[in-house]
Amino acid sequence: MSRRTIPSQATMRTALALACRAPSVHNSQPWKWKLAEHSAHLYLDPSRLLPTIDPTGREMVISCGAALNHARIAFAAEGWLARVHRLPNPAQPEHLASIEFSELAGVDPHVETLAAAASERRSDRRPFLTDPVPQEVLAPLREVARLESCTLTFAVGDRERRELELAIEHAGSVQRRQPEYQQELAAWAGRHASAEGIPARSLPAEHLRGMPERDFALVAEGELPVPVLDDGAVLAVLSTSGDTFDDWLTTGEALSAVLLSATEQRLATCTLSQVGEVAASRNEVREAILGGIGWPQLAVRIGWPVTYEFPGPLTPRRPLSEVVEPLFPRD
Repeated sequence: MSRRTIPSQATMRTALALACRAPSVHNSQPWKWKLAEHSAHLYLDPSRLLPTIDPTGREMVISCGAALNHARIAFAAEGWLARVHRLPNPAQPEHLASIEFSELAGVDPHVETLAAAASERRSDRRPFLTDPVPQEVLAPLREVARLESCTLTFAVGDRERRELELAIEHAGSVQRRQPEYQQELAAWAGRHASAEGIPARSLPAEHLRGMPERDFALVAEGELPVPVLDDGAVLAVLSTSGDTFDDWLTTGEALSAVLLSATEQRLATCTLSQVGEVAASRNEVREAILGGIGWPQLAVRIGWPVTYEFPGPLTPRRPLSEVVEPLFPRD
């Protein structure tokens, strides 16, 4: 039987629908997929930029990197190896990746598990359980980040954790003093019946004192009643050796790998991007947590979920018709 050379249109749509379940800054979903006869192409959608929070577009690229990693997993789960060419055209920086395909002889069961995790994963902004996360559970997260050319550093000591919390809190205090930031946050968080942004049901009922989270109380009161508690979450920093466009894309791929590995182990996660949004906080994390080596891109809270509502509400996604189009539109 002859081997196929390209996924069917149905397979392509199934895989890209799963790719679009990737996390993105404020659920802005800043990606555009363009399909050619024998390849798929990932583009940055500059219309989704958050100019105050993300003036350089760094977090947009990270978000697209997460979608790229999701896509690699989604196609593999459908029986296709996705051969990725990153930043294929220097003259077109918005063209982040091109994907060519070859049919796999079979589907790895672990890939199927990761694809299922991609469907289940979501950011959980509630407190986690007080039970500590053992090092043997955290070790695979560090390894999958390494395989994507990033470093995941856990703030396990009291001093490191407090330094990281202070850096996140400082970033939040700086941002809250900016009227433009408040307006931008209000535009993207606390939404109802929208396919983009952070829905109100995904926000804590109130800002939780002592928790390193973005203060969404500025814009909306969420609908999840949660207790204020000192939970057992682990804080980690995802960093790169450089701070280039390519590093940002790699960060997103590593973030996806870390979050899916955590979901696979029934852990809850929440990405904290503030550490990269305010220069002073980013420098503090670089010195206090990374020892002056590498570039902190974002932080992640990792812990055991509140079991009675795990995994929390699912955030919406834009329809495929808005994010998938032909590379060469017909006249």
